[in-house]
Amino acid sequence: MYCCISLGFAQQTEVVDFKKAAVDIVIRPTLKEIGIDVQYEFEILKDTDSIYLDYREVYHYEVHKKTFKGKFEEVGNKLVFKSNFKKGEKHTLGLVWFTRPKKAIYFIDWNEKKGRKQVWTQGQGKYTSNWLPSFDDVNEKVEFDFSITFDKRYEVIANGKLIKKESPNDSLTKWYYGMKQPMSSYLAAIAIGKYNKKVISSESGVPIELYYYPEDEAKFEPTYRHTKRIFDFLEKEIGVAYPWQNYKQIPVKDFLYSGMENTGTTIFSDSFVIDSIGFIDRNYVNVNAHELAHQWFGDLVTAKSGKHHWLQEGFATYYALLAEKEIFGDDYFYWKLFKSAMDLRALNEGKGEAVLNPKASSLTFYQKGAWVLHVLRSKVGDKPFKAAVKRYLNTYQFSSAETNDFIKIVEEESGQNLDQFVQTWLVNPQLPNDFYDFDKLLTHNSGINENMYSLLGGMQGAPAQVASFRKFKTSDESVKICLNISKVFELSQNELVQKEVPISEELLVNLTKNIPKDSPMVSNNVYKAAFATNNLKVRQTIAQTLTKIPFGLKAEYETLLNDASYETKEAALYNLWVNFPADQKKYLDLTKDVIGFNDKSFRVLWLTLAIVTKNYSGRNMPVYYQELSNYTRAYNHFEVRRNAFVFINELQAFSDQNLADLINGARHPNWRFAKFCRDLLDSIIKNPKYQENLERTKKLLTEKGLVFLEKRMKI
Repeated sequence: MYCCISLGFAQQTEVVDFKKAAVDIVIRPTLKEIGIDVQYEFEILKDTDSIYLDYREVYHYEVHKKTFKGKFEEVGNKLVFKSNFKKGEKHTLGLVWFTRPKKAIYFIDWNEKKGRKQVWTQGQGKYTSNWLPSFDDVNEKVEFDFSITFDKRYEVIANGKLIKKESPNDSLTKWYYGMKQPMSSYLAAIAIGKYNKKVISSESGVPIELYYYPEDEAKFEPTYRHTKRIFDFLEKEIGVAYPWQNYKQIPVKDFLYSGMENTGTTIFSDSFVIDSIGFIDRNYVNVNAHELAHQWFGDLVTAKSGKHHWLQEGFATYYALLAEKEIFGDDYFYWKLFKSAMDLRALNEGKGEAVLNPKASSLTFYQKGAWVLHVLRSKVGDKPFKAAVKRYLNTYQFSSAETNDFIKIVEEESGQNLDQFVQTWLVNPQLPNDFYDFDKLLTHNSGINENMYSLLGGMQGAPAQVASFRKFKTSDESVKICLNISKVFELSQNELVQKEVPISEELLVNLTKNIPKDSPMVSNNVYKAAFATNNLKVRQTIAQTLTKIPFGLKAEYETLLNDASYETKEAALYNLWVNFPADQKKYLDLTKDVIGFNDKSFRVLWLTLAIVTKNYSGRNMPVYYQELSNYTRAYNHFEVRRNAFVFINELQAFSDQNLADLINGARHPNWRFAKFCRDLLDSIIKNPKYQENLERTKKLLTEKGLVFLEKRMKI
């Protein structure tokens, strides 16, 4: 019996088409509980004796409506309905479902006195069936219409267009969202929190709803900078109209990834909510473009299986790069490709990974997948490539596809046989052996001089021979000039400036690597010229690479504290503090009001330095320590907590509450943060200094936290 059922499971999309789902939801966030009434409409495609829904968490359910006779039973993680289904029949299935899901929907800060209370979903990789009986198979596409009842003080966002809102009583609002087209279950999305929003329109008239925290009005523009331009560019470049009713973007706290391309409803990490200074170092542009590109590549057309995952991630990565090229220019585009190639070369020096390997790394699916498209476009030509992409999307819209489906269309549009290309770029784990051709793809029509490419460490690893590449303005024309590194070393700082030798961050790194150790004057000349560029990225490179500061560069180095870059300020503060102890108080006073990014990395560093600087903190010592200590609390963003844990560990100053927060963090839904906390906790458990603290900390833990700690202490 189980063999027959397993066979039926594998072929469900061939025998039944689930068309619509009306999903009525009530959420009780403090209990982490969801109540659902869902009604599915479906049509039988082939005679069959069973159909099923996937589920993973449930404590009570009832089947309250079914327009067919038969029984149902639980088989593993499936609810199987048995009947004598005949081709052409149309049915309705209704269930009431109560669940306390452990993943795929997350309840943030509802049991904290402080914090940012939110509810949000993440279906890809976590399975929407954890909270909604639905379909783990990405090939089953359904039109989901959500109605959600929640506290009226909060905004409720879901896939589709907001149809209406109702108030069943004085404290609740019911939100109705409707879709017009089907999507995979993993793309179902809910986001709840306290938000404001602004609505803009694309050139084609698509409403773009941009959500932000009420207190972040000043951060709205830098966070969403270039959004309309990205949208308009991708619609034109892809050649297929945006396929959904509207497009929404919602930042959330403690998100598991950078962003997630739920249908028409991108949820992204609020780490990307930045001010104008933060835009220089950590902006949302790439993630913004990547998730938007997924609305076509992944949402409109979904890869049939993990083997073809590059059809989603490779395409989204490539088109995001094209959008960045549109905004930041050709040099930026090819530099990003170059850095990607460097990462792939490192992977290639091992066993490599095939793009069609379903267990490949993100580097392969994303970056190598993007390279496949870059190379393919160069091979077949721009016009056939764009025609093929357009035809591919139109052919498989609201459905799923495999790699061969795309390749076949490219062959037909270009008139080329791509068997060898597929073998070389998609099947083989190693990159092509002829790296010279690989290099050529980077430099072809890119405006990047081959000597400059070698300087930056080209694919063949040729030694750096060129120090700079630039257009010099003359009375007649602009001419390209390359300067040999040895000649750059012979120039004084004044000559470097007078000759307008451009120093980029990459050039600065290469120059300083080649400076003889016994030539401090040469080093100072190069750095002084770099300071004089007033280029934020060049100056940032100085702050991050020049950690032993010559006294002759002290004055110039101090100016880095005034740069409009939090990363520059942070590196400069630490390096100046270490190199010039007599001026530590001055540096701390100059930067005492800087907070930095949302992760508070600058503020946490400042507090730590203020605490350990002799005769600085004085009576403020307890205040500074308490602020630092409070950053480990669960109501903070996990990135803030991680930074605080790092520095408290350096100070060896864990309080009992800090340890309780660390144990709490070790069970956090964000696996990277949880792993960080587990590793740090393991080192503390092994430290005899903290044994008494750990015993006292047990009194601060919940029952689950106590069980976790005791298990950890036995490892």
